[in-house]
Amino acid sequence: MADQSTWRSWQMTSATMTDIFHDAVRVCPDRVYCKSANQSLTYSEAAKVIGAVGRGLGPTVRGRAVALVLPNSAAFLISYFAVLSAGAYPVLVNYAHPDATVTKLLEGIDLGAVLSDRDIPGLDVSKFDDAALTKLVSDGTAPHAAVATPPEGIGAILFSGGTTGLPKKVAHTNKMLVAAVERMEWGWPTNDREIWLPVAPFTHIYGFLMGVLNPVLRGGTVVIPPRFQPDLIVDMLQDEDVTVFGGGPPAIYQAIMASEKFAAAAFPSLRVCPGGGAPFPLDVHRRWSEATGLSITEGYGMTEIAPICVNTESDGMQAGAAGKAVPDTVIEVVDIQTGETVLPSGDLGEIRVKGPHMMTGYTGNLEETATAIRDGFIYTGDIGLLDDAGFLIISDRKKDVIFVKGYNVFPREIEEALLTHPAVSGACVVGRADERAGEVPVAFLTLRSDIEPQDISVFLSETLADYKLPAEFIPLEAFPMTPAAKVDRKTLRAQANEAAE
Repeated sequence: MADQSTWRSWQMTSATMTDIFHDAVRVCPDRVYCKSANQSLTYSEAAKVIGAVGRGLGPTVRGRAVALVLPNSAAFLISYFAVLSAGAYPVLVNYAHPDATVTKLLEGIDLGAVLSDRDIPGLDVSKFDDAALTKLVSDGTAPHAAVATPPEGIGAILFSGGTTGLPKKVAHTNKMLVAAVERMEWGWPTNDREIWLPVAPFTHIYGFLMGVLNPVLRGGTVVIPPRFQPDLIVDMLQDEDVTVFGGGPPAIYQAIMASEKFAAAAFPSLRVCPGGGAPFPLDVHRRWSEATGLSITEGYGMTEIAPICVNTESDGMQAGAAGKAVPDTVIEVVDIQTGETVLPSGDLGEIRVKGPHMMTGYTGNLEETATAIRDGFIYTGDIGLLDDAGFLIISDRKKDVIFVKGYNVFPREIEEALLTHPAVSGACVVGRADERAGEVPVAFLTLRSDIEPQDISVFLSETLADYKLPAEFIPLEAFPMTPAAKVDRKTLRAQANEAAE
């Protein structure tokens, strides 16, 4: 548990994110709020445009949902706060989804409006993008009396994957979002005049916190890249004097370090390099530290509650661990079979958590809610352990555990061993059905140099038991990725089984 005396000394008094935004407008009206290739707005300019967009939405959206189907952009940031100012609540839809998926996700939601830069069949879309934003700024705006945002009102609806494969609606109140921002700031303290470079989608919980909410806490500037392209990110980290890099999963850091520009780059202003979304191999920590002199401060969270734990300078940092629990948050590890027995430190099991920023349930889905929330805890579906010092070490997803001849085989252990081989640049291990063993591990690899599979197997046999050795090694040019920049294990698992058939 975090140091409560330090924590209590600076907790915020603002009740909602709109309060926090308007505090920034009052304190630093002329500071740049957001900057993209097409737009740059100060806090005072942003406040005026937010008022104009909120007024344009009209009273018919009050108390209803407004869907945002927009890429990371100044238009997204303005739209988010404009929806709240209109007395509505934002529904954040991943822009990478095809139109048919967007329409399906929004079924059953009381939609007052849809803001997007594209036409979506079956939906009445109000067109909005950075070009429309530029026009609003040049036209000037009249004062707009924003509707009060209640702490218990919905501050955002995000989507989370489900056991059925269908995304679930995760509603967070304004009060919960402020609690989440407080704990993010506790883990990764920021100063005035920070320059943030987020790369994760603003519709993902990590990108939402690192790109939309936390930057406004101290009047920070959000620099928005037009796309994730490693060479471009390296240039922006230097040219924009970025101080806080919204890195995300290890694949993001690996891609940046693979850029031809990275070796010659220098980031004198950079000081905060958070990581999350997937466990970080020790090799990634080592290479980033050696190249930049900075540590990746790994944390852990999920759409249903974030952050859960964070590595911090004050409470300690441990490479390979996701950190210690954030304030007022309880983490327990329970047995995988029943989820009822709390395990001692050092034992692997399923991670369950609870805290003041956790969801209350999945909107319109009582069955999934009953599965996820039991005895007041959210069952994360992640496998891990708590060490004696209170650090959480995450091994795998519960669904990714491979059952070989009655043994639980954790993919991360094999991946970590593979990444110690000088020829291996990336590794992902999945389970493949097998008549005799039940399942066997299959390793997908990206390579720095050619090597025979048998040589890798011999190398692994020095540290791993025989039943943990991959039955097959499959080289790839690059891993398939999810929209959240995580390796797409589902696709690789399908490839492994198809190849066997």
